Amino acid sequence: MRAIHDTVRTAIFATLISLLGACGGGGSNDSSTGSGSSSATTPAGGVQLQVVSFGDSLSDVGTYAPIASAVGGGRFTTNPGQVWTQDVAQYYGDTLTAAYTIDINQKLTAQSGFGYAEGGATVATAADLNDFLTDVIGDIEMPVNQQVTSYLNTHGSFNAGQLVLVWAGANDVLRAGALPAAASTVQSAASTLAQIVAQIVTNGATHVVVVNLPNIGLSPTGLAASDGGANLTQLSQLFNDDLNTALQTVGVQGKVIQIDAYTWLTQIIANYQTNGFSVSNTAIACDPNKTPKQTALLCSPATYVTANADQTYMFADELHPTTHLHTLFAQYVEQQIAASGLGR
Repeated sequence: MRAIHDTVRTAIFATLISLLGACGGGGSNDSSTGSGSSSATTPAGGVQLQVVSFGDSLSDVGTYAPIASAVGGGRFTTNPGQVWTQDVAQYYGDTLTAAYTIDINQKLTAQSGFGYAEGGATVATAADLNDFLTDVIGDIEMPVNQQVTSYLNTHGSFNAGQLVLVWAGANDVLRAGALPAAASTVQSAASTLAQIVAQIVTNGATHVVVVNLPNIGLSPTGLAASDGGANLTQLSQLFNDDLNTALQTVGVQGKVIQIDAYTWLTQIIANYQTNGFSVSNTAIACDPNKTPKQTALLCSPATYVTANADQTYMFADELHPTTHLHTLFAQYVEQQIAASGLGR
């Protein structure tokens, strides 16, 4: 394991040197222009939309890619696969790229994309407890409230030609600790997220998707806990109940499209073989003995447990979905958006 980590560190710092020679920046990220696309073809979703995304690693399209790509990584999944937000963007004729990427000074550098979600982000608390590559990446993740503020400072408002995706709260739950003490932290995060959603709506967004938390207790991390995931399950439920109530309280529940990831993932796990998986939530696709830092961010085909693990496993690492699971979730979200009357 030490040899692997020494190798990845060498590769990463070589990339840093390369970035320095190129004057920093994220380089390869294309602009996400959405409704400004020159394509005259009607997208699969039936309507052309520019996608804007806020959240954490479940939606991160490449904040850390300039460094993680040195070892074949870049997103928190089975790389080079996409995450659900990218799949949804393509469905509506858009290409979603990172709004910020890490630079050589362990700082976030603004790019031209609309993917504001960043791995490690909480709803509103400052970056901390980042447990991967802290010596290279540092604690730089931008919480969701700052992501939205950053968007508004740059673009001024949202518009009817956009689809805004919001999925956050998992890191707040993971960092909250055990009940009953953890309850106030989780409830505060849910309430704050609802306020952020209201801010998005108030500033002109007419198509807003809000995803609740999946049952984190069913993740490999949850199953490995001493209580078998019971605490994380309860905290996930608490967050979702409070988020639902808070969305009603701030008056936006009828103005957003709510996605029930909790029920969806529970059903997918219960019927994993029917959904094309050969391994459920009991194992991971990225071999921990080969994957640097045992994180999906640095997972690549060279570190898969089998050649097609990105399609046959549900989880890339202890928390993050594989490419296939992201694809299925994107399809579910697209169906729910269509059911709301937008596109097909």
